[in-house]
Amino acid sequence: MTDTSSTLWISAHPTGRSLNGALQEAGVAHLSRDHAVATSDLYAMGWQAALTEQDLGAAVGQDESATFGARTRQAHLNGTLAPEIRAEQEKLRAADLLVLQFPLWWGGMPAILKGWVDRVFVNGFAFNVTNETGRTLKYGEGGLEGKRALVVVTAGDRELSFAAGGVNGHLEALLFPVLHGILWYTGIQPLRPHLIAATDRREFAGLDVERDRLLARLDHLDGEAPIDYRTLRHGGYDRDQRLITGAAPLDLGIHECVAAPV
Repeated sequence: MTDTSSTLWISAHPTGRSLNGALQEAGVAHLSRDHAVATSDLYAMGWQAALTEQDLGAAVGQDESATFGARTRQAHLNGTLAPEIRAEQEKLRAADLLVLQFPLWWGGMPAILKGWVDRVFVNGFAFNVTNETGRTLKYGEGGLEGKRALVVVTAGDRELSFAAGGVNGHLEALLFPVLHGILWYTGIQPLRPHLIAATDRREFAGLDVERDRLLARLDHLDGEAPIDYRTLRHGGYDRDQRLITGAAPLDLGIHECVAAPV
């Protein structure tokens, strides 16, 4: 990481004295040697997961003639969103790198982290942003364009179970709703997810090994290429947002999520 870059590290594990807690502490300390790091430990913060009417501010929330999405957008533009939401948006706005760290629960993020996205990535801030011609920006463009993201995920099953042909599905396919549907949709470039596997098995490498592997990964993020997702505007989609016949395949994406033989 460069000296001028900044990171927002979001962690979502209910226990600070855990593998996730130790890795988060080590990662933040490591990055903090060279540049600014902001953190949000969602459980420690008591983060509310649900986006509600109360998050919009009284004036906007009472406008029953508009949809909830439209009122959310207006609350953002008016600056009346709940203070904790605006604080997280400021952290995210200042960050070059977003780290999302969580244990894999039921094939995805814990509810508290999904709720952070629901409340922070609101209409007009992260999505439904337009350019000077009025074109809506999404899938490679958007309110968070120019940032990169690293997903750090722990899982109890063995590493090969998250590879091609694995029973859990390829990790990038499993996390497609996060990597593509949240990050790439809003313009953030996702890096390959960082998996700490076999945490419930005897072959688990151990905290020291996994901590060192994560820190080494953090040291070389600047040289990593993001996942090669297609942009909506120039990625070979037609007016109905379907791939044009004959478009070149991606390295990995929803179009190629087919298990390989083992």
